[in-house]
Amino acid sequence: MPQWLENTLDSIVLWLDEHALAILVILVATIVLHLIGKRLIGRSVRRLVKLDALLPKDTDVEAKRQDTLIRIFEGLYGIVLWIVALLMILTEAGLPVAPMLAAAGVGGLALGFGGQYLIHDLITGAFIIIENQYRVGDTIYVEPVYGVVEDISLRKTTIRDLDGVVHHIPHGEIKIVSNRSKSYSRVNLDIGISYGADIEKAAEVVNRVGRELAEDPDWKDEVITPPEFTRVEDLADSSVVIKVTGDTAPGEQLKVAGELRKRLKLAFDAEGIEIPFPQRVIHEGRRFTKFNNSPLP
Repeated sequence: MPQWLENTLDSIVLWLDEHALAILVILVATIVLHLIGKRLIGRSVRRLVKLDALLPKDTDVEAKRQDTLIRIFEGLYGIVLWIVALLMILTEAGLPVAPMLAAAGVGGLALGFGGQYLIHDLITGAFIIIENQYRVGDTIYVEPVYGVVEDISLRKTTIRDLDGVVHHIPHGEIKIVSNRSKSYSRVNLDIGISYGADIEKAAEVVNRVGRELAEDPDWKDEVITPPEFTRVEDLADSSVVIKVTGDTAPGEQLKVAGELRKRLKLAFDAEGIEIPFPQRVIHEGRRFTKFNNSPLP
């Protein structure tokens, strides 16, 4: 065997004898800590992130939210853990770590400047999911989009509007979000009746129709509180505007409002309560020519 090869093998054996066991211990400890950490993170998230008591139980959506948070925390934990393990292995191997850390710091700074918008999206998305601001299936308004949430990832929210158009909104672009289906939704109607109609009778009809809708087996699950007459909202040019409100199950306000309008129209027609169309009184005067003082026909 050549002398140089023998010397090389002796150096490798000596290095393994001095460092291999320590490196193996670091690797095994890292793997064990990774598995233990993943288990603890999963249990902690499922214990702490619970269903909002005001929201209807939806196991699939809540499980999806919990799984998203678990992936986020497991990923961060794994990255930090393996970076620390790598630095320990490099130190044990006798390699200079300080220059590597300095280079990584410069690279991280450059990456931070280039990916600041992505980082902003990820951080905002994490808070949206943790705080449960909205969920898949909620009806929300994020200017200028109004629609149903179809998907939430860590970076963006996907919304389908009433026209069926799908919008992908990066979380960093969201300033204010209005959730119209959290806990409950509300029917809020302004209905005009003629000035000649009996307001008390109209209120009685509205309350009766609201109760019938709430007691209907096909609608009772969608209606929380029966729609009812609330107040006279306005004395408009052609009508007296009355306010009708009632609480519905989350996201069901549009469907309930449509059915309520139909039933109110039929009930008003049956009771002789007019829903007027805009009217104007026009005063017509005589016009004369300037050539003679005879009126025009």
